[in-house]
Amino acid sequence: MTVGQLNLCWISLALLTVVIVFVMSSKTGEKYISVDFEIFGNVQGVCFRMYTEDEGRKLGVTGWVKNTRQGTVIGQVQGPPEKVKEMKYWLSKVGSPSSRIHRAEFSNERDISKLEIHGFGTRY
Repeated sequence: MTVGQLNLCWISLALLTVVIVFVMSSKTGEKYISVDFEIFGNVQGVCFRMYTEDEGRKLGVTGWVKNTRQGTVIGQVQGPPEKVKEMKYWLSKVGSPSSRIHRAEFSNERDISKLEIHGFGTRY
């Protein structure tokens, strides 16, 4: 084997390694997170649930949202960590146009290997 052939073998091996790493880190192996939330403030009767559904769909996360008898809004969000982080920000700082968010609590954050909820909807 000549030096040129040996270099070609090493280059081929390095390229193959890069391809394998890329395939293994692609969406097929993507990790997701799930987090529960409760939003406090003037968040009922101001279309908060509808806007939450719209924002979840826009971001590409899945989950559900529901009004409580205590005047809060609860729910769950699942998706890629960065998208869930964006949704947490929206829930805690933005909300629907006429809502007034006093506090947002997030709990039970956990890694999941696949989405357990399909779509984003309201629960009653």
